[in-house]
Amino acid sequence: MKLAVQVNEGPYQHQASDSAYMFTKAALEKGHEVFRVFFYHDGVNNGTRMTTPPQDDRHVVNRWVELAEKYDLDLVICVAAAQRRGIVDEGEAERNGKDGTNIADKFRISGLGQLIEAAIQCDRTVVFGD
Repeated sequence: MKLAVQVNEGPYQHQASDSAYMFTKAALEKGHEVFRVFFYHDGVNNGTRMTTPPQDDRHVVNRWVELAEKYDLDLVICVAAAQRRGIVDEGEAERNGKDGTNIADKFRISGLGQLIEAAIQCDRTVVFGD
């Protein structure tokens, strides 16, 4: 089965991010294709490289990065939601006069068209969070 995953909640304030990660990992391990993981609303906070949880806590951002490296996942952050929450890549930093970036490796910023494309291309779109 070809799946799209949408994550609408941040990594530490809601169970949705952990559930999305576990679902995506299990689907990939069972041989399903995950076409894209789209981070929307507060879910864009899953893609900041500035996250530094305590050593005894899970590192949600690193888990997504490791999964993306292992399975060549497309991790897309919504540009409008990212701008509202201060998630910046090189292109957005240049366009908006910012002096640095904070997007994690393996994540990229793009528009809602990426979510629509994923929904069209996939058998199912699974949404985590409100």
